[in-house]
Amino acid sequence: MAEFVAVRPRLFGIAYRMLGSVAEAEDVVQDAWLRWQSAERGAVRNPAAFLTTTTTRLAINAATSARAVRERYVGPWLPEPVDTSADPALGAERAEALDLAVLLLLERLTPTERAAYVLREAFDYSHQQVGEVLDTSEVNARQLVSRARRHLASQRSSPVSAARRRELVEAFLGAAREGDVAALERLLAEDVRAWSDGGGRVNAARRELAGVERVTTFLDNVLRKYWHTAGFRFVEVNGGGALLVTNADGSPQSLVALDCSDRGIERVLIVVNPDKLRGFAGDR
Repeated sequence: MAEFVAVRPRLFGIAYRMLGSVAEAEDVVQDAWLRWQSAERGAVRNPAAFLTTTTTRLAINAATSARAVRERYVGPWLPEPVDTSADPALGAERAEALDLAVLLLLERLTPTERAAYVLREAFDYSHQQVGEVLDTSEVNARQLVSRARRHLASQRSSPVSAARRRELVEAFLGAAREGDVAALERLLAEDVRAWSDGGGRVNAARRELAGVERVTTFLDNVLRKYWHTAGFRFVEVNGGGALLVTNADGSPQSLVALDCSDRGIERVLIVVNPDKLRGFAGDR
């Protein structure tokens, strides 16, 4: 029991980064616990390595299944946001592969590439260790990590510092509170893109939006229809700042995460699916 408890934060951190879902990550960790319970302990020389390997391989299988399910998801799918104010790294030595925008981009990788990237960049595993976990050679592990890095670099500009990002989030918050669409527009990069995840549960845009004009129009509609009586609060989510939008009773209505570069806000991720906001229900 003690061996499992000691590494559980790491196991959850790996599974969450692989799946972008708290419930799915918890299921993987629970399956790893069951495997540990039935393992021949005397044959396990390194419990932490055994549990990490088991969790990673279970997460790869789960990610493969989740990809098929998400193809039937109603509208854009976004990762489930997690409050990281108490655990900024979410069980990792480094808070890599935790940002919602990065998790969204990692969805486009194969599950094995994603696992290699998470182990290397978030948990500082050597390429040899990554290979051992994935049951492949060190050379292939290095190639998997390199492909993942190249994908991220080709899809995303260099992010701004945490301080600058907070400035942009707070500027977005201020403009939203005032209903100032012109101020919001000035914060956006020219090729800004926006996603709204309602999961078929609530009203949300069913497609990705691209360009300042379309995104600004969308935000204007949201401000007038849904946010005109809402409350707004800065929260720590997935290792960075985000905007929590609340109803009159303080319950979460939506969460807005921004991906920012020197050019401004490049991605606007709006989570309105109530199933993905349960972790913020008591944040009033």
